[in-house]
Formats: sequence, C-alpha cells, structure tokens
Amino acid sequence: MFYKFLADAILLFHLLFILFALLGGIFVLYRRWVVLVHLPAAVWATFVGFTGWICPLTPLEKHFREVSGDLGYSGGFIEHYIIPVIYPAALEMDMHLLLGYIALVINLVIYMFVLYRKLKGRNQT
Repeated sequence: MFYKFLADAILLFHLLFILFALLGGIFVLYRRWVVLVHLPAAVWATFVGFTGWICPLTPLEKHFREVSGDLGYSGGFIEHYIIPVIYPAALEMDMHLLLGYIALVINLVIYMFVLYRKLKGRNQT
C-alpha cells in the first residue's frame, strides 16, 4: 500500500512538473525569482522532448509500482486519467519532437509576453 502511494505521488509530481515546465513562465509576471526555477525546468522538458530521453521520475514510479505488486496502469482515477497524459501510447520519436517543439513554442510565447510587459512597464515610468 505504501509503495503504491509513493508511485501515485511520483506520478502526480511528474504531471505537476510537466505543467510547470510548460506554463510556469506565467508566474514570472508575479514573482521574478520563479525564472530561476522555471527556466531549467523548461529547458529540461524541451530537451527530453527533442532527444526522446526518459525522465528519471518514470523508472522510479514504475519501480514502486512493481514493488507494490501492480502489474500495470489499470484502475483508479490516477491510472485511468493521468497516466495517458504522461505516458501516451506509441510514443515514437516523431511525437517526442512534436512535444519538444510544443514546450519550446509555449515557453517562447510566455517569455516574449513577460519581456513585453517588463519593457512596457519600464517605458511608462
């Protein structure tokens, strides 16, 4: 039971990390120090997308699933709804590249907006 909880917690953290890597730049508008945490996350997500590498959280989560006796991702909310988002079926290199481009474009757009707001605020003073 404890290992299943750990696996689910890692999976949830993984999903939150992905969301933060994609959209966390928005928080830079409110707290500038977030850029120190977000930029490495965004670079990592883009890098993983372009190279097809596996995030270290994936084998860790799978390990705890195996230790808990789970054979796969079936049953429950997390397994049914979150896992397909993080681990899409037939994730080939073309899809990895697409995910890399998506991460790159989303973050470029967000940081262009952040820069625009910063420059706009500087010009008004």
